[in-house]
Parts: sequence; structure tokens; C-alpha cells
Amino acid sequence: MSVLQFLTTVHFDRGARRVLPQLLQAAGVRRPLYVSDPGVIRAGVFAQALEAMPADDARQVFSDTPVNPTEAAALAGASQYRAAGCDGVVGIGGGAALDLAKAIAVLATHAPPLWDYCNRHANPRPIDRAPPLFLLPTTAGTGSEVGRSAVIVFDNGIKAGVRCPDLVTAAVCDPELTAGLPPAITASTGMDALAHCIETFCSPVVNPPADAIALDGMQRILASLERAVADGRDAQARWDMMMGSLEGAIAFQKGMGAVHALAHPLGAHGFHHGTLNAILLPHVLALNRSALGPKYDAIRRQGGWAEAADPAREIAALNARIGLPVRLRDIGVDAAVLPAVARAALEDNAHRTNPRPMAEADYAALLDAAY
Repeated sequence: MSVLQFLTTVHFDRGARRVLPQLLQAAGVRRPLYVSDPGVIRAGVFAQALEAMPADDARQVFSDTPVNPTEAAALAGASQYRAAGCDGVVGIGGGAALDLAKAIAVLATHAPPLWDYCNRHANPRPIDRAPPLFLLPTTAGTGSEVGRSAVIVFDNGIKAGVRCPDLVTAAVCDPELTAGLPPAITASTGMDALAHCIETFCSPVVNPPADAIALDGMQRILASLERAVADGRDAQARWDMMMGSLEGAIAFQKGMGAVHALAHPLGAHGFHHGTLNAILLPHVLALNRSALGPKYDAIRRQGGWAEAADPAREIAALNARIGLPVRLRDIGVDAAVLPAVARAALEDNAHRTNPRPMAEADYAALLDAAY
């Protein structure tokens, strides 16, 4: 039985971004470091997120966020934080920017290397004096704003989490910040969120409240993703996608499975996490089916699919309808890295909570099927 944990304060609604000045004031933050990425800034979403903040020509912004956030980027952001005399961190962007904001907040007040705080470290150091941290997601995908870790590519090449469940002072979830997302990003981040809901629900850890949350998120995403891809201004679809993303991350406490055990080492090679999850999810569902029992039928019901429908095939068809790549080779994965990825999956924390036991040969077969 799991220890039940629901930690993060969340301000969720259309227009919720306008509460940020009050939150910063209440936390005593006068000079925040804003963490974002160039795409969010170019699209005007960064300015939209800060429209209630007073104008500030000296605003400190760190925007060198890699597609998969790195330890090196976190060190650079923490250096800027200290040099500018900042007293808080505000992350604005997709999962990469939000995870990087968490890592910067850690290194702003804790000595490097970041690996010393990783949940894969044999004896991780405590995180006990980080600055106030506020996160504003601009995609509906990772749910990093309520996730318990910051997923980082460390200097040693491993992609893993810095466990920091108490780090976020508050999350501000405003679906209006996602209205301008291009269809391709809506699709890949949305499938990331769906993978979170499905994998956490399928985890064998016993946590009925988290299961209920994951099922609700699953239903919202399956009912809304195609609408959000087709029409980014569909306000209800965007609301449900952001809520589904948040719910998937709340359920992270159950652990995930083979999708993430493979996506993490593949992501260390530079590939987009949500796209990897989308490609892998149908194959993992098919492999796990015999271990899922009635959960497989529950997934089918959440999708509103016919009695004879196979969720694995339905999700593969959904990927195709929203324009996502079908195979790993389609996004440029080199077949030569697959054996090492299969071995690395055994060391990933998500491997432990896959519904059926997995050996290296099982991961190799999954990669071959998805390639």
C-alpha cells in the first residue's frame, strides 16, 4: 500500500496567471529569476504569463533551456540567479523549462554536483533550503508543476529525477497559456500526459485515490486531445487537457512503467519525451495486457471505445490521426543505440513498477517492435 501524498498548492483556472504578483509578494520575492525557453518567449506566451506583473527593464530571464534539461543548464541558471541577487524562481514553459527551474532552485542554494541530489544516487543529499519556486505550465503534457521530481540529463549521461516533492511553492495552471500551442506540440505533449495517466493507473502499487485521479485524467485527455489539436482555441478542450496533465502527474506517486523506463534513456540522446511516449505506449500496453486484468477494460471504457476494441490499437490509431510519428526510426533514433537503451531501462526507477516483470530481452523486443 502506498503512502498517500498530495502536496502542491495549485491555482487552476482561465486567467489564473494574474495571481502571480500576489503569490510573489506573499512569499517575499522581490527579484525572481524567470526560467523559460526561446520558443515560449517568441510566441508571446511568456509576456502573456507575466501581463499582471509590473514592467521591469531589469527583469532576470534565463532562457537557455535544452529540449531535455541538463545539469549544465541548471548550473548556468543557478550562476545567473546568484550573480543577479535573485530571491526566487519562476518557471514559465513546458516540462523542460519547469524541470530546469526546479533544478536551478536546488543549485541556487545547494552545492553541486546536481547528481548528488538524484534519486538514482546511492545516498542522495537532502534538499532543505531552496528559494521560493512558482511554476506556470504553457503546455498540457508533463505535469511537472505538481510532479515530485525534476527530470534532468546529468553530466554522466543518465536521464533521471531529482526528487524534490516539497520544492514548489505554488503552481499556477492557466489553460489560456496553451491556446496558441501549434498542433504538433499539442499532440506530442498531450500524448505525454496520456502516457502518465495510463502508466500510473497500470502500476501495481495500491493507491485507490491516485487510480481515480489517473482515470479521470485519462478520460479528459482521450475526449479532448483531438479537439485541441484541430482547434487550439477550443477553450474547454484546453481546460480538460491541462487538468488531465496535472492529474497524470499527481498520480506519479504510484510509479510508472516500461514506457518511461525506455523513454528516459532514449531521451538522453536528445529526443522529445512526449513523442517517445506516444510511440512506445501502444507496444507497452500490448505487452502488459496479460498482467492488467480488469484494468485493460477500464482503459477501454475511459476511451469510450467499443466493447471489442483493443486500447493498444486505439492509441496507435489516435497517434496517426493527430499526426505523430509511428516508429522510432521516423524521429531519427539510431538502431545501434537500442541494446544499450534496453540495458539502461533495467536501472530506471520506472522499471520497478511495470505491471509485469521485465528482463533486458523484453525491453529489446519492445524497442524492435517500436523501431
